[in-house]
Amino acid sequence: MQQHTGILTVKSNSISLLRETAIVISASFAIALLAQIAVPLPFTPVPVTMQTLGVFLAAALLGARRGTLAVITYIAEGAAGLPFFAGGSFGIIKLIGPTGGYLAGFVIAAFAVGLLSERGWTKSIPRIAVMYLLGTAAIYGLGLMHLSRFVPANQLVAAGFAPFMLGEMFKLSLAISIMPLAGKFLGSK
Repeated sequence: MQQHTGILTVKSNSISLLRETAIVISASFAIALLAQIAVPLPFTPVPVTMQTLGVFLAAALLGARRGTLAVITYIAEGAAGLPFFAGGSFGIIKLIGPTGGYLAGFVIAAFAVGLLSERGWTKSIPRIAVMYLLGTAAIYGLGLMHLSRFVPANQLVAAGFAPFMLGEMFKLSLAISIMPLAGKFLGSK
């Protein structure tokens, strides 16, 4: 099927691919923007950021496939040298450094949250909360496993988990507030 647009004739599946690509890249930019809200902590190499909220919203609004692609795109952009990681950092070293496990966890979290979203979990506050907590568990699970290579075992929870839980609860409340509005605005489920 072709769509006529003035002088140009464009196949509609090409337009669809361009639209999908724009959505994924826009979501990756949103995650990158939220990663710039970063507060370094003196006792850990892991900063407090808002990027987990970006990962959650991208996945919940876009679904498993596009949400995961958005996160992978975000990671690739930062690894390639764009200042997209927390606080404007970048480079492949971030993937193997202390915060690399959290970045890997973003991919798993995006897929899980996106899958649950596709199954209607964005329609109730309790399910949104469970969805966010499952995504958070994936991020912190992989994050802590990787961080254990850089932090002594007796300091791991204090360096990579405990200081972030109050912030995660704040981000959960933001997600619960934003999700219904964003879903209506985007025509999401």
